[in-house]
Amino acid sequence: MTRIQVFARAPIPGQTKTRLILALGAEGAAALHARLIHRTLRVAREAAPGRLELWCSPDAGDDFFSACEDRYGVVLREQPEGDLGARMHTALADARAAGEHAVLVGTDCPVLSADHLRRAMDWLESGVDLVLGPAEDGGYVLIGAGRAEPDLFTHMPWGTERVFAETLARARDAGLAVQCLEPLPDLDRPEDLLRVNLDTLGD
Repeated sequence: MTRIQVFARAPIPGQTKTRLILALGAEGAAALHARLIHRTLRVAREAAPGRLELWCSPDAGDDFFSACEDRYGVVLREQPEGDLGARMHTALADARAAGEHAVLVGTDCPVLSADHLRRAMDWLESGVDLVLGPAEDGGYVLIGAGRAEPDLFTHMPWGTERVFAETLARARDAGLAVQCLEPLPDLDRPEDLLRVNLDTLGD
């Protein structure tokens, strides 16, 4: 069985999508973030995973997350302490400890589809060790692990254009069988807004 794990921060004005505040204002940036979370959860549910988890930050107590639990039937989990790599490794290792694969995604990719997620799940279930969905900015929008190797998540230059290439190099050095999706865009910066039709995100 394969889980889909969605990592999301509560859409609190001034604390989410901070790089978009200059273009959208604090309320607008938070509202966009909420729409992206809803879209990601809809797509993830459409992919029909064995289990859908929403890993919440700073905790699972926000009313927004409770509404998502009711609307999408997600299992709410709280992101642990640590940097992004430590938190992702904990989530993926949690699935592995239960004898399951996991595909972990953020909410910043406005074109992530159920097909992308199903392909990632199929690859893992066929025996691939690692699936990556590269982002056009050099990071990645998706990581799926049959083996959650700690080295893929420690001392990584998070937030830089080197993340995908460094992860891929480490995976190959570890002898992992890797499959990659095609590069997909992120929605992080004001200039990214010019490339996305926000009407397609839904509410």
